[in-house]
Amino acid sequence: MGSVISKAVKMPQGLSSVGMLRMKGLSVMGACSYSDVKTGRMYLQDHVLLVVLEGIYIVRYGDQEYTVRKNEMLLLHKGIVVEYEKYGVEDSGKILDYMMFFLKDELLHEFVKISSLPSMHGEVPAPTAVHSVNERLLSYMASLKPYFDKPEGIQDELIKMKMLELLFDILDADQGLLNQLLQLRQPRPTSIVEVMEKNLLNPVSLQDLAYLSGRSLSTFKREFRRIYNEPAFQWIRNRRLEKAKELLTHSGLSITEVSMATGFENVSHFSKVWKKKYGLPPSVMRNSSAAGSEG
Repeated sequence: MGSVISKAVKMPQGLSSVGMLRMKGLSVMGACSYSDVKTGRMYLQDHVLLVVLEGIYIVRYGDQEYTVRKNEMLLLHKGIVVEYEKYGVEDSGKILDYMMFFLKDELLHEFVKISSLPSMHGEVPAPTAVHSVNERLLSYMASLKPYFDKPEGIQDELIKMKMLELLFDILDADQGLLNQLLQLRQPRPTSIVEVMEKNLLNPVSLQDLAYLSGRSLSTFKREFRRIYNEPAFQWIRNRRLEKAKELLTHSGLSITEVSMATGFENVSHFSKVWKKKYGLPPSVMRNSSAAGSEG
């Protein structure tokens, strides 16, 4: 992925309107291009089903890596930062063609209601894995292509029907993938300490952290304060600033890269809270550290 740290773009919020179908929070992105290797980072605000029709899309998060090739798909749960590498291959003229379906919990709840599926309670969690796309799903993807030409003319109700159709087609294609998808609806309670260790430096909100811990926002805040003896937002900001100070002092990263690496929304906000805590702008710390290393 290279040594330069890139900002994690919030998805689907950070997507451009090109190649997008949207309605009341439901989103589908379609991308087809001639592509050499492109890399980046995304913070997933919704669950995402990635379907590759041509080319290769590599996803990494934590210690996991998944390579999704032609006619394969991968489901990723929301609230994580992923690094990606995507490109077309020579055999297909370097065409990169894929779709990303952003699936909200509300859609999954509605699907369960109308599909009469058995309850998922007590099921062993389905592991994240790359799955094959069958002919029925390929036909479904092809049926969406015309909609991307004039997305503004597509009615909300039709997009919703097509999203539900996708879930029925997944039910037909791969029960394991469907189980994994439905288990995302209600995250199991997780240790708040564990959630913080994994997500402290990610660009996440308190609402995101509460979701990842399987708690309501009010319960998360209350339990967090009981564990750390400090309000969550204050504790998180201080820990991020401490990590930023370490990076500014001991790494060659720029101030912009440090702000991105420690979960701040932008450099100006990072500089503001840094100065409030340390009394001087971060550039002073950078310059004094550089001077010390030269002496």
